[in-house]
Amino acid sequence: MARSEEKAQSMLSRWTAMQEAEGKEPEQRRPYLASECDDLRAAEKWRRQIVGEVARKVSQIQNAGLGEFKIRDLNDEINKLLREKGHWEQRIVELGGIDFAKVGPRMLDRQGREVSSQRGYKYFGAARDLPGVRQLFEAEPAPAPARTRGELYKGIDADYYGFRDDDDGVLEPLEAVAEVAARKAAVEAWLQELQRRRERGEPAEEETEAEEEDIY
Repeated sequence: MARSEEKAQSMLSRWTAMQEAEGKEPEQRRPYLASECDDLRAAEKWRRQIVGEVARKVSQIQNAGLGEFKIRDLNDEINKLLREKGHWEQRIVELGGIDFAKVGPRMLDRQGREVSSQRGYKYFGAARDLPGVRQLFEAEPAPAPARTRGELYKGIDADYYGFRDDDDGVLEPLEAVAEVAARKAAVEAWLQELQRRRERGEPAEEETEAEEEDIY
């Protein structure tokens, strides 16, 4: 008995839907090209329809759990709809309507910031966090301003040229120790060279200089 009632209810619902459909006008489809529309009110209606579709898809793309491929598809669809909206707005102007590109609301991202450009490909919602996309929105550090010659010379003083290196009394003792060590190393090297010359039977430097003096 219950099964029969369900069938009757289903048939009644279908019959009611058919009666309602007969009384309605056939649903119109949005023209593929905005130039095919010659009615200003119809053009404004199609623009409102596109705006509603964009709003729904922008709301959907906020969900980062949709997956990379779904998010990319949604972002592509939104950009396609925005291009189509621009065509309808241009057609509205041609039909004598208002210019929505000038008086329409600004386009904002999810942080509430205005989109920098109304042209070109845009990223919305979770699409801004996709691999390779985040880097596009990271601001590059501003280059350091070039310093003028006058600014460079401001940091040059006597210390830059080493004129006051001895004023602190630290460098002189260190130089004295280094000088003694250098002299000692030079004397040892000279004595070793002198010993090698004598072993080879070569005259020493003093003997060579004495012979040159005897010539004159």
